[in-house]
Amino acid sequence: MSFTLRPGPRTAMWAKLNEHAARLSATPVRDLFARDPSRYAQFSRERAGLLMDFSRQRLDAPALAALLQLADAVGLGERREAMWKGEHINGTEDRAVLHVALRQPAGAGIGGAAIEKLVMDERTRMLGFAEGVRGGTIRGSTGQPFRCVVNIGIGGSDLGPAMAVQALRAYTQGAPRCEFVSNVDGCRLAEVLETADPATTLFIVASKTFTTLETQTNAQTARAWLAGRLGTAAVPKHFAAVSVNHQAMDAFGVHPEYRFQMWDWVGGRYSVWSSIGVALAVAIGARNFEAFLGGGHEVDEHFRLSPWGDNLPALMGLIGVWNINFMHLPTLAVLPYDDSLRRFPAYLQQLEMESNGKSVMLDGTPVECETESVIWGEPGNNAQHSFFQLLHQGTQRAALDFLLPARSSCGNQAQQNLAIASCLAQAQAFMAGQSAEVVREELRQQKLPPERIEALIPHKIDPGSRPSTIVLFRQTDPATLGRLIALYEHSVFTQSVVWGINAFDQWGVELGKKLTAQLVPAVEDPRGQHGASPGVQQLLGVVERWRG
Repeated sequence: MSFTLRPGPRTAMWAKLNEHAARLSATPVRDLFARDPSRYAQFSRERAGLLMDFSRQRLDAPALAALLQLADAVGLGERREAMWKGEHINGTEDRAVLHVALRQPAGAGIGGAAIEKLVMDERTRMLGFAEGVRGGTIRGSTGQPFRCVVNIGIGGSDLGPAMAVQALRAYTQGAPRCEFVSNVDGCRLAEVLETADPATTLFIVASKTFTTLETQTNAQTARAWLAGRLGTAAVPKHFAAVSVNHQAMDAFGVHPEYRFQMWDWVGGRYSVWSSIGVALAVAIGARNFEAFLGGGHEVDEHFRLSPWGDNLPALMGLIGVWNINFMHLPTLAVLPYDDSLRRFPAYLQQLEMESNGKSVMLDGTPVECETESVIWGEPGNNAQHSFFQLLHQGTQRAALDFLLPARSSCGNQAQQNLAIASCLAQAQAFMAGQSAEVVREELRQQKLPPERIEALIPHKIDPGSRPSTIVLFRQTDPATLGRLIALYEHSVFTQSVVWGINAFDQWGVELGKKLTAQLVPAVEDPRGQHGASPGVQQLLGVVERWRG
């Protein structure tokens, strides 16, 4: 693909943004607040059920205006429309990118009438199945209702539904217990099967090709476990799948009516809205799953129709570009102040880093700037007692996203109020810091000797100006979770357009898969004939000795 206007540093706005960055890097954020009493009003937006407060970012009005101009300079609006129209914006795989079609309501026509019909028909089938499992009308081979549903997948076939079931646990009353198995070492599967009753356990194999190493390994182990206890004839009653490989599903024994569709115009990390979310639908029920879709669609429409200055996903993406490329912050810590969202940072790791972890542009030429940050995080109060020391005073710096619900997810508002206070206090501390003068006065109040005060001051100074955004919402409910996911999806897309990269392929993971397949025989029989390199052979010699 060629560019009419090359994205990245060659845009005219890039030089202007560098000038703004040089100016603002010398200005503490607390001074920006001191100069402008209306700063919060200027640098916060409440839209689509979310409030985004980015007043603690190292930005002022001229720098923000330049970022908004950058969105136009790189053609973000045109790329957004191309996605909605179903154009093949995933150029390396020659595919459309239509995860927005998965959460459309009837009549929206996203992707065209044919795509809408596919989505609606499959949604109806999937939700009907989920309600049957949840309500006990779909049963196992012994006639008992399912009490445990085990989703076997990896990557996008695991992270999305696993995160969402955890986040929406308050909405799972009356549903079977939902477990998620992904890792190939078998430990998680063994843990789940320890307490599972084969007569009341349903497995969902989520694998587009039905050939993914980790998923197939776990699925075959689960099949053998079930068949060993209930007989091979029981397998179809206990296995559903999300895949396109009907021949493989036939050979495995997946029930003919328990098979659900995937499409090549949806990447795995964008697929929780589809039948990949069937375990989520079992857990929370059809009505709540529809609310989850509705929240995502609400943000879709907001992103598609709002000007950049009021557009939460675009603003989040542009602020990310600002922090990565102009503030030179290589990581983003995602900090939910709601323990039910504890898997959300892991979900975002795949969404962001698999999407935008690229070093070539759409036309195959090398990128000319940094792309993507390392995403990491933990629930906020846990993080405060873990790595916040580094964030406050360490030499490594990060941008921060605080995710903050106003209402408790477990009905304990008194404790959620403490979480809210903790979040706001940390955001303030990261922004304002603590000067030597403040430290000196506090120590004087403690009646410490002057020499002790001077010795302690360097250790207690907190520089501040650590940039953060607070995303505030009422409660972690299905609609809000949908909004949050869509917010980050479109932020990722915004950044990819600014950098001129493809957010929808992931060729970098293929080499490791290929080498794994080549090494399996060598691991199983290190002394046999194989093509392992000398260094690997030496390691395998130790492996063989130690595992024996």
